[in-house]
Amino acid sequence: MDQYGFATKAIHAGQEPDPTTGSVIVPIHATSTYAQDGVGGLRDGFEYSRTGNPTRAALEECLAALEGGTHGRAFASGMGATDTALRALCRPGDHVIIPNDAYGGTFRLIDKVFSHWGLTHTPVPLSDVDAVRAAIRPETKVVWVETPTNPLLNIADIAALAEIAHAAGAKLVVDNTFASPYLQTPLALGADVVLHSTTKYVGGHSDVIGGALVTSDAELDAAFGFLQNGAGAVPGPFDAWLTLRGIKTLALRMEKHSDNAELVAAALLDHPKVTRVYYPGLPEHPGHDVAARQMRRFGGMISFSVDGGEDAALKVCARTRLFTLAESLGGVESLIEHPGRMTHASTAGSLLQVPADLIRISVGIESGDDLVADLLTALD
Repeated sequence: MDQYGFATKAIHAGQEPDPTTGSVIVPIHATSTYAQDGVGGLRDGFEYSRTGNPTRAALEECLAALEGGTHGRAFASGMGATDTALRALCRPGDHVIIPNDAYGGTFRLIDKVFSHWGLTHTPVPLSDVDAVRAAIRPETKVVWVETPTNPLLNIADIAALAEIAHAAGAKLVVDNTFASPYLQTPLALGADVVLHSTTKYVGGHSDVIGGALVTSDAELDAAFGFLQNGAGAVPGPFDAWLTLRGIKTLALRMEKHSDNAELVAAALLDHPKVTRVYYPGLPEHPGHDVAARQMRRFGGMISFSVDGGEDAALKVCARTRLFTLAESLGGVESLIEHPGRMTHASTAGSLLQVPADLIRISVGIESGDDLVADLLTALD
């Protein structure tokens, strides 16, 4: 499928018509096990659905194609994928560099779970390549990147960080959830592994939980596959099917998300009660030039701070009508949340604690003017 464009891959990669029935949509293979033609005589390589399932295999092939990789693995959640990546790449005593504004769930897993396993970590502003270089240790095995970051929308130069990581003998893992493979393909910029919470933009409809790892390194994929099967954090066939259905419109949705976010960001920038807008599409954003170089567009995620501190931020979150107060992101509907009390509560008291006056919005694909009006009414 390499010769085809993104939207074509999204609809066709791994999704040939069913050879038995001619179904143009991948069937939901709702089975736990598979008949064998004699002991060890597997049909198409399937034996047990924790190990492999045709619907999941179609999703994995499609995800790999969209990211420009050769191997894809689907998981029951983004955190399941994160856990697998860290256990495959690290051993007790190893060190990981993480963003100093990483997603709260990633920080919690590394700081509260893997610390008992002997893994150490250093939070670093990944937009500062000198700071990343200075944080490298002999035992550093992974540089963990989010770009844009969650929730402060900072931008990391993937190609520059890949050079630093590889010079140190470490792997570069990029959480590409905020950008989606439509806006950014980290493997082409030197990353070793791309991670997704497919719950978000990839699925796109807030109706399924999932995660993914994509790589072009066969040895890494084998390690991911071993843990995927051995630990069992796999999606069911219906989850895989829903995610595949969402992928088909990913290109269209990301264009609309980006259109609307640009309108919203401009409106917030001009509002007297908004003290700061975090959106890489704004020319004044410190990472704008890097984002413009490595992203197709700037996506649908915006954070902003309001005058009046936490109380004012909480009131804005409570006043919107079209922006639903909820965690998560990347669905067709617009969401609003207070990171300090919600998605990033686990970072309280740490170096990653987010500002109390911060609001994060996931700009959906509704009419852009309606979304702007909803936010302005909430602010006023």
